Amino acid sequence: QVQLVESGGGSVQAGGSLRLSCVASGSILSIHVMGWYRQAPGKQRESVATISGGGSVNYAESVKGRFTISRDNAKNTVYLQMNSLKPEDTAVYYCNAAVVTPYSHPVESDYWGQGTQVTVSS
Repeated sequence: QVQLVESGGGSVQAGGSLRLSCVASGSILSIHVMGWYRQAPGKQRESVATISGGGSVNYAESVKGRFTISRDNAKNTVYLQMNSLKPEDTAVYYCNAAVVTPYSHPVESDYWGQGTQVTVSS
């Protein structure tokens, strides 16, 4: 019922920037928290940044001051602006959204994007 479509991943040099976008579509009544997660080879998936429907944000300590998460509720879109990228940021980045649909209301369900590769070279 819900699909998340990501864009903006790619390869950059250390110190460069990327902006990831994720658009949710489908049978959506409301979207609560949205976030970005990443998984690097040999590491567990970790939360990078989350943002509530009201705009409250949380960041992993490793990205504070470099990454900014934002959302446009009218467009059902969440963004991740990534600046001062480091090789350690190399990972598959996943978009996540907690969505209430007409069929599940009032229960929310987690939906995930397909993942997009971010590669930072030194």
